[in-house]
Amino acid sequence: MENSNSKSVGLKIALGILLALFLGTGFYTSKLYKEKKENEATLTKEKEQVMADLSSMAKQYDIVIQENEVTNQNLVEARERIQGLMDSLKISQNSVNSLWRYKKKFLALQEEMDVLLTENDKLKVENELLATTLDSTNIQLAERAVFTDSLLVQNTQLSEVVENAAVLQTVGLKGFGVIERSSGKLIPTERARRSDKIRVCFTVARNALVGAGDKELYVQVLDPLNNVLGANEQIQFDETVLNYSMISKFNYENKNLDICEFVEPFEDFVEGRYIINVFNERELISTSEFNLK
Repeated sequence: MENSNSKSVGLKIALGILLALFLGTGFYTSKLYKEKKENEATLTKEKEQVMADLSSMAKQYDIVIQENEVTNQNLVEARERIQGLMDSLKISQNSVNSLWRYKKKFLALQEEMDVLLTENDKLKVENELLATTLDSTNIQLAERAVFTDSLLVQNTQLSEVVENAAVLQTVGLKGFGVIERSSGKLIPTERARRSDKIRVCFTVARNALVGAGDKELYVQVLDPLNNVLGANEQIQFDETVLNYSMISKFNYENKNLDICEFVEPFEDFVEGRYIINVFNERELISTSEFNLK
């Protein structure tokens, strides 16, 4: 009888331990789930904030570009880089590292904007001073001279930056639809329905710090619905996942190299704005856009 009572007590103790473990596990699991949701909400909020900051920056460029009587190509290109980063951010994964990289790119673009707007304001002041002392013909000539000098200075500075960076860079990125004849002849077109492929062309800039040899860049083409055209394959760099349309492979010989590639759609092309991004591994080095009607 005494032995039976002991077994009963032992069973109750075991059940009590199991219940405590079950409750503890449930509490811990609930806590982890709550922390995950909080982290996801924080990342989403920060991503939205970066997107809002980029949108605000883009609007500032739009205002300055509209105010200029003479188109400042540097301002236009900077505006396009912001739009490309916004489009890329929309389809990016929510992760701490990914968001941090976009924040770094935003800060770099913000510094670039401060420099460009300061130079633009300086040009406007100089032009106003010229307007008080020169007639209309001399004013036009002076504006062209100042604008040309500004472009030469900025292009020289850009060349120095590219030369000092030990990575490949691209310039002159552009894309357009083409009709492919049975003979192989290609005819450019702005019509979405008539386009058979998208042709992407760019120039790999000479960089003395980059060794000659086989190189590759990742080309990403986004349609108006933010779909990645072409192969739409993925590659991972650390924690960054890149969806690309194709890999442009070439032999680099320490001189400027013109490259053209073709990207095919899954289905017929749709009307609207297309974005082209070129990546050197995970780094966005060039962006452009075009429209198909």
